[in-house]
Amino acid sequence: MRFNLSMECLEWKSRFQVAYALSIIIILSCPINEGANILVVPIEGSHWVNMRILIEELKLQGHDISVLFFSTSWYIKERPDLYQSIVVEMQGFLTQSSNEEFIGQFVQNMLEAVANESTLWTFVKFQYYISTFLQTCHRWAREFNIAVFENKTLLKQLESANFDLILTDPFFATGAMLAYYLKLPMIYNVRSLSSGEAHLLIAPSPLSYVPILGSRLTDKMSFLQRTQNVIIGLVQQLITDFITYPIYNDLCHRYLGPDTDIKTILSRADVWLIRVDFTFEFPRPTMPNIVYIGGFQCKPSKPLETDFEAFVQSSGEHGIIVMSMGTIVSSLPMHITMQIAEAIAQMPQKVIWRYDGKTPPNIGNNTLLAKWIPQNDLLGHPKTRAFICHGGTNGVYEAIYYGVPVVGIPLLFDQFDNLLRLETRGAAKVISTTTMQSTDLLQALNEVIYNTSYRESMQKLSALHRDQPKSPMERAIFWIEYVARHKGAAHLRSESYQLPWYAYYCVDVMIFLLSLFIMTTVLTVLLLKKVCKIGWKRKQKIH
Repeated sequence: MRFNLSMECLEWKSRFQVAYALSIIIILSCPINEGANILVVPIEGSHWVNMRILIEELKLQGHDISVLFFSTSWYIKERPDLYQSIVVEMQGFLTQSSNEEFIGQFVQNMLEAVANESTLWTFVKFQYYISTFLQTCHRWAREFNIAVFENKTLLKQLESANFDLILTDPFFATGAMLAYYLKLPMIYNVRSLSSGEAHLLIAPSPLSYVPILGSRLTDKMSFLQRTQNVIIGLVQQLITDFITYPIYNDLCHRYLGPDTDIKTILSRADVWLIRVDFTFEFPRPTMPNIVYIGGFQCKPSKPLETDFEAFVQSSGEHGIIVMSMGTIVSSLPMHITMQIAEAIAQMPQKVIWRYDGKTPPNIGNNTLLAKWIPQNDLLGHPKTRAFICHGGTNGVYEAIYYGVPVVGIPLLFDQFDNLLRLETRGAAKVISTTTMQSTDLLQALNEVIYNTSYRESMQKLSALHRDQPKSPMERAIFWIEYVARHKGAAHLRSESYQLPWYAYYCVDVMIFLLSLFIMTTVLTVLLLKKVCKIGWKRKQKIH
C-alpha cells in the first residue's frame, strides 16, 4: 500500500514538473510588448488621413496615443476611442471656411498659371504661386508654434506626460521643435518637406539622375533636362533658405536656444518613414535610418455598403470607373467639371465620382456623385476598370495595390511627378487639366480600359509591390516600436546634419588641398629658377 502511494506521488510530481515546464515555455514564447506612450503631431488634409491610419494600427498594438492639434482644425477631430486629444486654442486660425476659400483661390491661380504652353514666364508664375502659398501656410504654422511654446501650462503637461517618442509629419516644424525641446526621440511619417522631396534633406541626391520633385522629369535626363533639374533645385533651395526657414529660425532662437536653426532641428529625426516604394519611385541613394512604407495604408477591400454595391452590380459586364480628386480639392471650376461630366457620360461603364460641389447640368445617368466614397473598397472591387484621379500619393498606391490602371488629371505639388512615374511604366494616361476637352478624357478612358497593356503594366507593378517579406505597415510599426524600446536610434543617424555646407561638400578641404598644390608649385618653380640661376652663374665662371 505504501509502495503504491509512493508511486502515485511520484507520478503526480512528474506531471506537475511537466506542466510547470510547459507553462514556462509558453510564457517565454509569448512576446512581451509594453505599450509605448506616443505623442503625435500631425498636419491637415491627406497628411492626416495617412497619420490616422498609422495611429489606428498603433492603437491595435496596445500603444497609448496622444494627438496635438489646434481647436479649429479642419480634419482632425477629438476621438477618445482612438487617442487622447491635446487641443491648442486658436481662435480664427485656419477655419474650414477660410481654408476652403484659400485652397480654392490657390487652385484657380495654379490652373491659370499653367493654362498656356510651357514657357519661362509660366515657370516663373508657377514658382511664384507655389512659394506664396507655402509662405502663407508656414505663417499659419508659425502662429500655431507660438501658441504652443507660449503656453507654459501645455509645455508642463507635455513634459509630465513622459512620452517615449514623438511621431510627426515634418512638413510644418511643430513636432520637430517639440521633440528637441522635450529631448525625445523623433520619427517622421513623411513624403515631402516644404524644401522638396524628403530625401533631399538627409540623403545624397545627385541631380544628374535624381529628378527634383516638381521638375516632371524621369531619372533618364538629357543635358538640357539636367540643366532644368539643377535650376529647379536651386530655385527651390533659394525659396527654402530665404523664405521658409527664416519663418522658423526666429522661433528656434526664441524657444530652443540661440545656436539652433530649423534645418538642423528637422534633420535630427531618428527614423524617417517615407511613403514611397521603389516599385514606383526611381532608384536613388538612401540612408540607414530611412524606412520605405509606400502603400502602408492599403489593405484588403471589404464588401461595399448596399447602395454602392447595387450601383456597381447595375453596371453589368462593362464594370465601373472610380473618380476622386483628393482630400483638399472638393470640386473643380465648373467649366472643367462640365468637360469631365460630358466625357464620362459617354462611357458604357457606371461612374462613381467623389464630388462635393454644385452638380454640373450635363451629368450623365451613368454617374453617381457622392461627397464620400469607400475608395479602397471600390478600387478592390472586381468590376472596377479604371481610376480617374489627381495623382495624390494615397490614391496612386491604392491603384497600384489593386492593379487598377489610371487616368491622371494632376492639379498641384507632387501630383504631376507621381503620375509621370506611372505613365513611364505604361500604367497610366495623363491629361492636362487646363487644356482638357471632353474628347481628350473620353479617348484616354477608352485607351486605358480597352488597351490591355495598361492593366497588365499596373498588375505587374502590383505584383512587385506586394512581393515583400513584410508589409509596409508592419515595417512602420516595427521601427516605431524599435525607437521606443531603445530610446532612439542615433546609431542609424548620419551626423552630416551637424556639418556646415562647406564641410559637407568638403569645400574647405578642397581649398586647403588647392592651396597646398599652389604653394608646392610656386616653391618648386622658385627652386628651379634658383637652381637654374646658380647653374648659369657657374657656367659663366667656367667660360
